[in-house]
Amino acid sequence: MHRDSIWITGASGKVGSELMARFKNHVDYRIVGTNMDVDVTDIKAVEQAMEIYRPDIIINCASLSDAAYCEDHMVEAFKVNALGARNLASMSRRLNAKIIHLSTDDVFGGEHATRKTEFDFPTPVSVYGRSKLAGESFVRELNPKHLIIRSSWVYGGKNDYISWVLSKARKGEAFTAAVDKISTPTSTDQIAEFIEIMLDKQEYGIYHASCEGACTRHEYTRAILSLTGYDKDLVSAAYENNHGAVTTTLLENLMMKMTGLYEMPDWREELKRYIEKHNLGKGN
Repeated sequence: MHRDSIWITGASGKVGSELMARFKNHVDYRIVGTNMDVDVTDIKAVEQAMEIYRPDIIINCASLSDAAYCEDHMVEAFKVNALGARNLASMSRRLNAKIIHLSTDDVFGGEHATRKTEFDFPTPVSVYGRSKLAGESFVRELNPKHLIIRSSWVYGGKNDYISWVLSKARKGEAFTAAVDKISTPTSTDQIAEFIEIMLDKQEYGIYHASCEGACTRHEYTRAILSLTGYDKDLVSAAYENNHGAVTTTLLENLMMKMTGLYEMPDWREELKRYIEKHNLGKGN
């Protein structure tokens, strides 16, 4: 029986590592291309990898996602997030392979409080957001068999926001979190589960995959501390934007709801489930 071959780029990242664990012993899919790192910004390296691995599906998790770093290193940000996506989309089309490309709510500027659907026009204001939108454009233009998945405030794996908060909590250190940034925390578990469902579907285009509900970064942090058994008051409110502006990036999972293919849970319920699943409570 033929098993579809999947090449996951950025396999050591948050979503990539969750996908690797999920597909490790999968009976319907096999992972290829994990025995070496491929520089997605090098089109010759990508072409060579494609010829060796011959994937049926590429899941592009490779990204330069540190927004502050991207602001100071624009060329590098566009090289990874846009040029890398271009190379993968172009080479995957040669093999008639499907490409699943991970993107972000940062393609929207955050100046409006309304939820953004897949049909709203992106207006990124950061280098990170602009570079990710450029990557989306390349994927859409170069491979018709594409699925672009946008999400928000993704957590999971090592070195994520939860890990950072708990490192502070274990030391009893006070810290701050923004009250002027609003979005929706979303776990890598949910994103990976949605991707798995979409692998054999003839569904293409853009899908939003964000948990339901909304919160400030401060509310999110207090929820993490409370659910793990630490003092919520370790975190205090802070303002990060100038002139009292509030940055709001909320995604409406409209395509998901129209097709009925998947339903994202409320962010609080998912955070609680994730913390319990990974034994992140105080004393563990």
